[in-house]
Amino acid sequence: MNDESSANQSFRKTLSPEAYSVLREKATERPFSGKYNDFWDIGLYCCGACGAELFRSDAKFDAGCGWPSFFEPISDGSMKYQTDHELGWQTRTEVLCAKCDSHLGHVFDDGPKPTGKRYCMNSVALQFKSK
Repeated sequence: MNDESSANQSFRKTLSPEAYSVLREKATERPFSGKYNDFWDIGLYCCGACGAELFRSDAKFDAGCGWPSFFEPISDGSMKYQTDHELGWQTRTEVLCAKCDSHLGHVFDDGPKPTGKRYCMNSVALQFKSK
């Protein structure tokens, strides 16, 4: 058994079926269905698979897109990026957790100042830690 299948087997045991589908199989939750879409508590958003810190709540904004959106990550090294051609007609930038390679969502260049970025994340890919 290779390391990836061992890791996925471990995640399958610890994540809900929906979380596993999003985090490990790159699915997307339905818009406006996630628990963090309209959630404004103060704290940190972490990876739903490994707990790595990803975003501060003060970087969250209402993009109206149906998924929690942030204008910047907690640090430059907290995420990895790769080109996503899944839609066929549109190229997107996929966002992955730098620690465990789990799929979190996508980043777009239509966000607010100061970064102009919109990190559009799946709620099920996140866990929240209150301050």
